[in-house]
Amino acid sequence: MPSLSRSEAADIFRRPPQSFLDVGEGEVAYRRVGSGPDVLFVHGWPVSGATWRTLLPYLVPHVTCHVVDLPGAGDSRFSTATRLSVAQHIETVRRVVGVLELNSVALVGHDSGGMIARHAMADDPRLRAMGMVNTEQPHGLSWRFKSFLGLRNVPGFAMILGWLVGKPLVRRNRFILGDAFADRSLLEGEFDEFFLRPLNQMPERRNAALRVLKSFDPSHISDLKAVHARIDAPVQLVWGDKDPFFPLAWAEEMVDTLPNAALKVIPGAGLFSHEERPAEVAAALIPVLTTGSLTI
Repeated sequence: MPSLSRSEAADIFRRPPQSFLDVGEGEVAYRRVGSGPDVLFVHGWPVSGATWRTLLPYLVPHVTCHVVDLPGAGDSRFSTATRLSVAQHIETVRRVVGVLELNSVALVGHDSGGMIARHAMADDPRLRAMGMVNTEQPHGLSWRFKSFLGLRNVPGFAMILGWLVGKPLVRRNRFILGDAFADRSLLEGEFDEFFLRPLNQMPERRNAALRVLKSFDPSHISDLKAVHARIDAPVQLVWGDKDPFFPLAWAEEMVDTLPNAALKVIPGAGLFSHEERPAEVAAALIPVLTTGSLTI
């Protein structure tokens, strides 16, 4: 039985963070909850640490959850002078591990957060284990991912993005955000509150998200196979099988690029499998986060 309710977990992200961590470029918003082995959670684009609210009730009895908002996202502190990029986020994750003095840590990453976590911690002796949820693959970029990236240099894209995500009927279109979830109704409610409404209503958050998107370098994908060879810690891959951005077939191929990895498929879930099927995703992650055991 979860010791933290779903509503209590969401409220954690409605309150100010417990502290801010100076990472050189901006300040990371930091929250800690739970007890047990240390686990650092790295969110993807364009969300924040609040994306883990669905998993926390299942994880806090087993592990200490260190949840951050990377600079430019959520409650983080940044300015127009702050360098916001994927490369900087990789350095930020390394700095967070150091600032928190996490000498034995597992990382859980989703979407671009999974790619960032792998680049940040490969070869790092402090890395105990990893959980990767629907994230980038060495195979390359899917047509869906390429089509989205192609929009980043369209003039006025930040304003266009803000308008699109602010229209419930429009954002449910599969070519906007509709195919991010198997259940498109989940684009409303808390997902809207925490992620879409800020993009629609807060220009500084919208512009920050675009700066990170524009910084995406395909070499971060092409280098993944070499990065994987340097990760000796056990890696649990957890995949929603309805994800068009990071296809399941490519995830199955990715297992063999890691020295010690296994894949757990979550049927009927999309890109945000941890938000659609949190109990199943948590069940797949808990063994690797606590004992280093993999789940198939």
